[in-house]
Amino acid sequence: MQRYFLEGKVPDNKIVTITGDDAKHIAKVMRQTAGDRIIVVVEDTAFLAEIRSTEFDVSVELKSALETNSEMPKQVTIACGLPKGDKLELITQKSTELGMYALLPYVAERSIVKWDSAKNGKKIARLQKIAKEAAEQSHRTRIPDIHNVHTFKQLMEAIQSYDAVVVAYEEEARSGSPTRFADILKSLYDKDSILLVFGPEGGVSENEVSRLKEAGALFTSLGPRILRTETAPLYALSALSYEYE
Repeated sequence: MQRYFLEGKVPDNKIVTITGDDAKHIAKVMRQTAGDRIIVVVEDTAFLAEIRSTEFDVSVELKSALETNSEMPKQVTIACGLPKGDKLELITQKSTELGMYALLPYVAERSIVKWDSAKNGKKIARLQKIAKEAAEQSHRTRIPDIHNVHTFKQLMEAIQSYDAVVVAYEEEARSGSPTRFADILKSLYDKDSILLVFGPEGGVSENEVSRLKEAGALFTSLGPRILRTETAPLYALSALSYEYE
């Protein structure tokens, strides 16, 4: 059954209107009509809904709330140094499927790509659309927040709002006694919000490592192999899901 997200609150009469691309998808692509049923998510709650009309926009009536448990028990934000090409889109899509709470892209010292501030709105909107579609596909009850691109200074300011900050650092994998990610996860059961920091293709710089350590971040290896920048967040989220779900 198709799933659609709506902003706003649940109205008293339980009648809501779906507009834009979602309305076109229901009427033109799925060819659904009055009486057909869909799932509508409002205020992080999934409702079984019945279509009332598809003449212009799509009017639906919210029926019963569905019992779901599709969200990660931890609020995990992925902070990734800006990668090349369309890797950020891949990270957004797959991390949403794996339970990411929010995405925080940042400009790292070793980021090769230059983020065009003039096109920032369009790029963020594109990532938000990808996250929405991935949340629908994976039957989630919330769409991950997509933050504007941060400078490293802004990232350092933001980490104060998280219960724990964990940095995936490739040099940990090369050390004689690396800190195992599994051990770190076992120490975070009492933490609700976790920020996972990943570098771009060139990794986290020595200066960034120093500043993150001063801020109290935990450093970990993600195993004996060096992972690509688009693979590491997916590995970490999979491990989080295994540990906590």
